[in-house]
Amino acid sequence: MARRERAAVERLHGVTRERFLRDIYPRRKPVVLTGLELGTCTTKWTTDYLSQAEGSKEVKIHVSAVPQMDFLSKNFVYRTLPFDVFVRRAAEVKHKEYFLTEDEKYYLRSVGEDVRKDIADIRKQFPILAEDVHIPEYFEKEQFFSSVFRISSAGLQLWTHYDVMDNFLIQVTGKKRVVLYSPRDAPYLYLSGTKSEVLDVDNPDLEKYPLFVKAKRYQCVLEAGDVLFIPALWFHNVLSEEFGVALNVFWKHLPAESYDKTDTYGNKDPMAASRAIQILDRALKTLEELPEEYRDFYARRMVLRIQEKAYRNDYG
Repeated sequence: MARRERAAVERLHGVTRERFLRDIYPRRKPVVLTGLELGTCTTKWTTDYLSQAEGSKEVKIHVSAVPQMDFLSKNFVYRTLPFDVFVRRAAEVKHKEYFLTEDEKYYLRSVGEDVRKDIADIRKQFPILAEDVHIPEYFEKEQFFSSVFRISSAGLQLWTHYDVMDNFLIQVTGKKRVVLYSPRDAPYLYLSGTKSEVLDVDNPDLEKYPLFVKAKRYQCVLEAGDVLFIPALWFHNVLSEEFGVALNVFWKHLPAESYDKTDTYGNKDPMAASRAIQILDRALKTLEELPEEYRDFYARRMVLRIQEKAYRNDYG
């Protein structure tokens, strides 16, 4: 079996906004930023403090009987709990009270008041906790899209996916392992929309996903206080090694009009990309009018034309 290529994500300490924008951002590669001023959240956000700060407001959570949560097969259920009860349960290993099993996993991904219209913004959904956080504003205020508050049980692993906006993953407490794949390796990730079908990136089923060995794996471990820059379109798979609290901050890298105005999660493809995919689908439908031999030939010509006109050849 071919050995998959691996690389560690670069870690940089005390990076200023100016250095980030000048030297790091243009490279469009993930990097872990350490030593940034994040506010008092890194020391204050214990389970006791979190429970008391936001009290018994109800939150909608994911609950899974298995550690690997899969959005494609929907191997989890949605449940509602008071925030203080949820925090304490998520911090437990074994539960006296549970929905599915005594070792079920919990995951909170904050949403807007109206999930169809409102974006996640910690200042609106968790205003008391927001006062403890200093978000590194390495982007212009008008570029801000959302700030997503996340809490995960120890051992929880989230599906591999990409987002269409740049973001910082701020690890406030706990420890996470993050595995990333470049956008150029999309052909090897068996995509279904924005998500990869390969759930177990450590022990993939290579009979089912033989091309996965060609995808280069980038990896890092985030400790409390670390900030991971994830450029748009980079695939990422997150494993919470400990109970932890994190904050994702998304911002618009493209002009605002490039994005779908109905997108509240930051995961709908840019408008031009959506139109292009629709056109491609119509073209493929048109090819079905031809016999198989002709269909195969002209499909290959289409692929070559796309490669010639749209592929980059300057990846490092």
